Amino acid sequence: MKANYIGDFQKWAKDFSFFTEVRVRFSETDMFGHMNNTVSFTYFEQARIDYFRHLGILMPSASDENVDSIPIVADLQCDYVKQVFFDDVLKIYTKIAKVGNSSMDIHYLAKNQHDGVCFTGRGTIVQMDPRTGKSVPLSEETSAQLVSLRIL
Repeated sequence: MKANYIGDFQKWAKDFSFFTEVRVRFSETDMFGHMNNTVSFTYFEQARIDYFRHLGILMPSASDENVDSIPIVADLQCDYVKQVFFDDVLKIYTKIAKVGNSSMDIHYLAKNQHDGVCFTGRGTIVQMDPRTGKSVPLSEETSAQLVSLRIL
């Protein structure tokens, strides 16, 4: 693995415990049966939402006028390792790698049904005030939840 966010791959991979399972649909492939390179980002999104729900971190709606902050994707990266095909079953592992004042760095690891690494990724999620579009510190509730999970 040559991804700049991964030092020791074995140690990095061992830190994952949560995953979401997906099956590659025909509509997500090209004429050769390969998964389209944009689909990994959709899988990351679903895995991140499932992971946040699992952790008890709420995903508020930006349309709710009472919401002070919402998580937004500031950047997202995917590094492809092995081809993925129609009907493959993937486990998309997700973890919080680093927490800042107003952001979290989320890492992803995708393995196929043969336990082969297919792609890895990372992304920064920033808490943003939906009224101003500016970043804001993570809520006390989210920070407390991360502390209780020993992530912070």
